[in-house]
Amino acid sequence: MSSVYVSIDEIIRVEGGQVVATLYRMTGQLELAEDSFSEAALEAIRRWPKDGLPERPGAWLTTVARRKALDTLRRESQRPKREEMAAALAAPTELDVHTVRDDQLRLVFTACHPALTQAAQVALTLRVVCGLSTVEIAAAFVVPEATMSKRITRAKEKIRANRIGLRIPPDEELPARLSAALDVIELVFTTGHHAPVGAGPTRVDLIDEGVRLAMLLAELMPDEPECHGLVALLLSTRARSATRVDAEGEWVLLADADRSLWDHGDIAAAIALLERTLKAGRVGPFQVRAAISCLHSDARSMDETDWPQIVRLYDVLLLMSNSPVVAVNRAIALAEVDGPEAGLMALEPIGSQVTGWHLFHAARADLLRRTGDVDGSRSALRAALECPHNDADDRLLRARLLELP
Repeated sequence: MSSVYVSIDEIIRVEGGQVVATLYRMTGQLELAEDSFSEAALEAIRRWPKDGLPERPGAWLTTVARRKALDTLRRESQRPKREEMAAALAAPTELDVHTVRDDQLRLVFTACHPALTQAAQVALTLRVVCGLSTVEIAAAFVVPEATMSKRITRAKEKIRANRIGLRIPPDEELPARLSAALDVIELVFTTGHHAPVGAGPTRVDLIDEGVRLAMLLAELMPDEPECHGLVALLLSTRARSATRVDAEGEWVLLADADRSLWDHGDIAAAIALLERTLKAGRVGPFQVRAAISCLHSDARSMDETDWPQIVRLYDVLLLMSNSPVVAVNRAIALAEVDGPEAGLMALEPIGSQVTGWHLFHAARADLLRRTGDVDGSRSALRAALECPHNDADDRLLRARLLELP
């Protein structure tokens, strides 16, 4: 049993996206796939405590969910189309079970359907194919959970109303769906790198899955520089994972990290890949973000980090994608170059766009503290505590509150 499995709930969470993806591929029905997995999960909760955990929980859940879907199809109708889907679900083979993760990238492209807006494509794919919760997806988009829930529901309704079938796109259609696919994979990784909610600060399963999908995508589309930019970004970021959390599960700030423990092989590989990719002359946002990440990873200390170059790269990135998250990160970097007052001035125009993002308030609190505005810092930390965040974030924010004079 993998070490990522700490409870039955954890197993269901980790394996859920793969199981739903398999059923979605076979039936083309999102609701049927999700409902069947939910029934299989309930059966696991009932049976596993007394029967013991199966050797391969994902295969067990897939088999039971298929059976539930098969029962539903046979019960609802005898029409030929239903019978065809029922036949496809019957008697899963060993090959089906072992190649679910290989199907994952194809399903990412499939769910990124051009009939939907790109934001809806990404949100729906993260929910159905990758198994992220609505809370996690809302945090990735920096929007309220209710907003994201409505967005996903509308996407499903549009698929149903327009009879958009599940069809793996041919090769010539892949470039048109690439941008959404890149966003999906990056957000899977990001959700693992900093868990939006829950007890754990990170999710190793999503970090590794994001890197795996990015590498598969780069192999599939080797002439697309942004695919290699994404791989470089994820490798250089993952390289710092060993020092992000201490033995007690508490966050370790970048300034306090023991950089000798970073994976310098991954860092070197990311830098070399990025240098080769940039020579293509088609620079996109993932390559710029990879360059920023590589500058952080290659620096021997905070003081030796090339902050002016990082600010310049964020300026380029803002021209490519006017993201409030990018703007917040730029303000943090700017404070390292021109002081906390400059960082606060850069944060001011974007505050209304990220009121529900705790990291915005945490960054503002730190800059206010550095200027000597203790009351302002305290107020910002309390605002951060009002936002969704994980347990490790909560402990860090409260510790910072206690440290204020």
